[in-house]
Formats: sequence, structure tokens, C-alpha cells
Amino acid sequence: MDRIINWFEIPVADLERAVQFYERVFQATLRRENMSGMQMAIFPYAYPHAGGALIRFEHYKPSADGVIIYLHTPELDEMLKRVDSAGGQCVFGPHSLSDDIGRIAQVIDSEGNRVGLHEPSPSA
Repeated sequence: MDRIINWFEIPVADLERAVQFYERVFQATLRRENMSGMQMAIFPYAYPHAGGALIRFEHYKPSADGVIIYLHTPELDEMLKRVDSAGGQCVFGPHSLSDDIGRIAQVIDSEGNRVGLHEPSPSA
């Protein structure tokens, strides 16, 4: 096994609001799809790298108390500046990690999910 994560899903209550939040913060376009009754907005990715999506589905609920995923960013400070104006809130960080791993922060997105952001160190 060369990687443990291959897909993630972030539950949302309002897909359009969540898409606006993530597109504004990440400055990327998400691709919309419907699959088996789930409304999805897929983050840009290319196989074999991990991918993921925002998901609106009756059995999924946004939460700040569940599993926390960390999304990659090359510019943590710039991304955090966009979080508030996009309808989110920074709740932790930025924090420098030991062993030259980089820096992290956690935000609450527009739907109430706690999401981590990770900026690898330049030498990583």
C-alpha cells in the first residue's frame, strides 16, 4: 500500500453555499455531479492522487466534532485571509509543526465542518 487516503467526502447542508466557500478559499473550480441521489462538487484531482468532494445527501450531516481531514495548501497565510470573507472562521493556528513537517490551521467552513489545512515545509 503506497497511500492510505484515496477519497474523502465533506458533508454539506447547502451545496451551492459550500461550493462558493471552497472555490473562493482554494481559488479552484469544483466539478458538480449527481450520483445515486447525492449532489456532489468534486475537488480538482488527478489519479493516482487522492480526490474528494462536497456531498449533499440526506444521511450526511456537517459537523465540527467528527473526523478532521487536512487539505493541502502551498500558501497557508493567504488561504486563511480568504476564510472569513468566504463565510468561514479560523479556529486554530497557524501552528508550526516540529521536524520540518510544515504548518497547519483548522477552520470551520460555511457548513459548520472543522477542516484542517496543511502547508508542507519548503524542504518536504
